[in-house]
Amino acid sequence: MLNKPQDNIPELCDAFLSLKNRQEVLHFLKDLCTPQEINALSERWKVCQLLSAEQYSYRDIHAITGASLTTIGRVARFLKDEPYHGYTTVLSRIKK
Repeated sequence: MLNKPQDNIPELCDAFLSLKNRQEVLHFLKDLCTPQEINALSERWKVCQLLSAEQYSYRDIHAITGASLTTIGRVARFLKDEPYHGYTTVLSRIKK
């Protein structure tokens, strides 16, 4: 019986947890993702950082990053309204 893609997510999380430094993460991302996918992830992360600064409008963030207003709105929703708190967890850890 074939696994559904979401069945492999825990193993993917474990793979990320096994990496020891920025270079290993970058190499894994380059093997795992297309350049466009890596750029999309990077763009979302930058949008998250700018939103968390609470000093930029969506239009400012669009001008800085080139991200669509839809992407910015989605990141904002996950940052503030969704139960996962992944963005806020990482933001709080890197600010220390």
